[in-house]
Amino acid sequence: MQWLKETVDKIIREFGSKEKIVCNGGLSVSGLQHCGRLRGEVTYNDVVSRELRKLGYTTVHSLVLYTVDPWKGKETQLKQFSNPKEALSYRGYPLFKVPDPFGCHSSWVDHYWEDFGNYLKDFAVDVKIVTTEELYKKNEKMKDFVKKVIEKKELVRRVINKYRGRKPYPKGWIPFEPICEKCGRIDTTEATSVDLKSYRVKYTCLNCGYSGETSMENGKLMWRLEWVGIWYSLEVCFEPFGKDHAMPGGSRDSCVDLALNVFKLKPPVGLAYEWVGYSVRGRDIGDMGSSDFIGFTPKDWLEVAEPEVLRYLYLFSDPMKRVVLSLEQIPSYTEKFDRAERIFYELEETKPNEDKERIVKSYKLALLSDPPKSPPFQLSYYHAVALCQVIPEERDLLEEALKRLKATGILKKEKLDEYSLRRIKSRLERARRWVKKYAPSVYRIKPSEELSTEALRAVNVEVVPLLEALLENLKRAEWNENEIKKSMMAVPKKSKSEEKKFFKALYLIFFAKDRGPRIAFYLAMLDKKWVLDRLSEALKELKAHSYS
Repeated sequence: MQWLKETVDKIIREFGSKEKIVCNGGLSVSGLQHCGRLRGEVTYNDVVSRELRKLGYTTVHSLVLYTVDPWKGKETQLKQFSNPKEALSYRGYPLFKVPDPFGCHSSWVDHYWEDFGNYLKDFAVDVKIVTTEELYKKNEKMKDFVKKVIEKKELVRRVINKYRGRKPYPKGWIPFEPICEKCGRIDTTEATSVDLKSYRVKYTCLNCGYSGETSMENGKLMWRLEWVGIWYSLEVCFEPFGKDHAMPGGSRDSCVDLALNVFKLKPPVGLAYEWVGYSVRGRDIGDMGSSDFIGFTPKDWLEVAEPEVLRYLYLFSDPMKRVVLSLEQIPSYTEKFDRAERIFYELEETKPNEDKERIVKSYKLALLSDPPKSPPFQLSYYHAVALCQVIPEERDLLEEALKRLKATGILKKEKLDEYSLRRIKSRLERARRWVKKYAPSVYRIKPSEELSTEALRAVNVEVVPLLEALLENLKRAEWNENEIKKSMMAVPKKSKSEEKKFFKALYLIFFAKDRGPRIAFYLAMLDKKWVLDRLSEALKELKAHSYS
């Protein structure tokens, strides 16, 4: 994780003498607050803050919500309303003034922030939320910065015009955007004069034609200056940013230019990172996007997976490597995290081409608290998926799962610590929700209550001798996954084709499906007598009716 070391070292060189080091992120609440936004602004800021604290520095992790940005009224945003045509009237409003499309919150911002903000504590420690609305109205340093912008507006204009290409701002341009007091829009106003003593601005609205005067608390700087204003007012020392801002001569370069050459401000250390993609049913449908409503929220993730699993995925990947997420792939993501945990506790070896140090470091940083001194019990997500389907809903999920895990030999301890018990319960509950909401059909597999005649018709009679041999092996076997697997493998099969037919027959007999996940574990979770009786019944039917 060279990027982390280099970033921390650079922050110390640039800002190590400060009383506190501020690590800041920024989000526009323009729609769906998706899990991709947890990558840079939350996870990277959190681990950088923690690494600095370990070295004795005082840090603040702040997250700015851009709530005064104009609402664009894109088709995807309009569709959130029951009447999209009526919603057009909100186009150009500051985000905080747009109503909640569903009427359950005071505003658009409050509605879409809920499924992100309410779960932020699960993904990072002590994040300080600041809105740009608050900054403009209450933060004296931001007000001071606004005044500096107006005082230096000609120099500001010349610097910004270097990055404007064919549309330079004219002389006399005032880089402030008031909110129109008549029509409510912020994207169609032009400031005509400013009185810094009274902190008021005169403007004309190109949408409704209104000309008026308002406090400069009711508006915002144009976005490049606003970004620099946040650095200035919050004293930002470190800030990750998406790859769209990282292009040479792009938006961040222009803000660095403004900071250094206009406001004599040292810009924060930056870290560029790649966007997070979204996949559905195996198809990459593009990068997660807020106003496009592409992706899923932290709330959605936490329903089916632990927060440290997502943090591990982000931390193990290089910042400029695209990560693609799918809620259908939760078991495989969790398996990666669990393996990292086993490697950390030296219960599993790394492969020759793997970087053990990177795996261990990513695992430790993925946790929000210190790992237990001794290895906790691990319940595989795949096993949890099986358990939550073979255990009847009316029974206590944890209690029944513990019984079955002990009976199969997976759980060898008589008594587990509270930490391990909480983890098992959490994983079982999450797996049950995953099966219901996102699991591909191959994982949705329950023992059929009765032997299915239709399923038996799909069994090839050639495998009847193999099933008979398996029945005899299972009668003698201890009832655990490993012994059941051995019993299956001990059945002689002439070819790969015959082996395929054999396993297909087992899925059909027990689950009325022609395929599924690893069957030995599923059978181990079931009562031995029930399994033997079902297999005997199937053989009797197959012989009597010659199904093929």
